[in-house]
Amino acid sequence: MMPSWPLPENDPWSTPFAQLLMHKLELQPGDSVLDIAAGGGIPAFHLAELVGPQGRVLAIDIHQAQVLRSRSIQGRQMPWLRFEVGDMRLLPATLPRFDRITGNLSFMFFRPNRFEALRNLVRLLKPGGQIVLTFPSLGTFDSLWLLVEEEMKRRNLAKERKALAEYIEERPSAKQARQWLEELGLEQVEVTEWPLEIFTRPGRDFLEHPLLRGGFLEDVYECFEDQSLAHEFMDDLSKDTRRFTPLLAQRCAMSGFIPVPK
Repeated sequence: MMPSWPLPENDPWSTPFAQLLMHKLELQPGDSVLDIAAGGGIPAFHLAELVGPQGRVLAIDIHQAQVLRSRSIQGRQMPWLRFEVGDMRLLPATLPRFDRITGNLSFMFFRPNRFEALRNLVRLLKPGGQIVLTFPSLGTFDSLWLLVEEEMKRRNLAKERKALAEYIEERPSAKQARQWLEELGLEQVEVTEWPLEIFTRPGRDFLEHPLLRGGFLEDVYECFEDQSLAHEFMDDLSKDTRRFTPLLAQRCAMSGFIPVPK
């Protein structure tokens, strides 16, 4: 019998990352799960169905609107699944410990101190517990960033180039993820990258692409103090997408287990 809460097929961004998360997650019926940055419930609903009524899933998100929307979708179904408002970087130490901690498209939001936020999460795992987080790692859309940097250089936009470099440098890498999991003493550490091609057409289709605009193209616009110049710059860039396609996102999953005391 097929689950009634599968990962949605019509979500072109969250679902591909969630598929990688589920590929790495070792989940059993009855497990307790903390799902951070739960957003619209991908994959919280799916996780809740898999653990079943003997398990529990606490899904938290910092945005109240997301939590209320997820609660309305849930209704009275799967009462062992709870959606709550919370900041994953400031979770109370009084929370019960979990068998699994998951976070789809989450790790980039751990800033400004990713290592400390990760440490606080790992403290909430039971011995033998597993954490799996997915994020677009450094290298995502490199072809686009390279062209943007070249165009800024050609136009003598020095301040904008500096701001762009700072944005790119701030993005988390697979190497950092592995290093931090190992520093925290986790075992069976795995960090995997799967490329995902994003398709777009020139012009408005590129500039208003739901995946590219949110959190990626916005970074370019924010490099400009003069937003009219930013729009002119991006309008010109969008006219020939062949200069930076294919556009590849690096789906990264980081996974590790808390050691069991001997």
